[in-house]
Amino acid sequence: MKKTLLLSAAGFAVSLSSSVMAYDGTNCKEPGVCWEPKPGFPEKVAGSKYDPKHDPNELNKQAQSIKEMEARNQKRTEHLSKTGRFVYDVEEIN
Repeated sequence: MKKTLLLSAAGFAVSLSSSVMAYDGTNCKEPGVCWEPKPGFPEKVAGSKYDPKHDPNELNKQAQSIKEMEARNQKRTEHLSKTGRFVYDVEEIN
């Protein structure tokens, strides 16, 4: 009984593993180029109705905030080197 159960479980595991290895879910044109558009979507998104058209000002917000942060830190370090006192609030620095 145990031998039959063990053999049937092993056969089931082998059949599952072989079916998993047979299909990887992609149709690659060449190795590493496996992107496929869904039905109804264009091959290239740029210029189509699905193009998100990001606002450049929105994309540059983080870069601008980093520049402002670096300017504040520069003022803090200059004040610290002159007076020896660290001031967090930049508006307090004369």
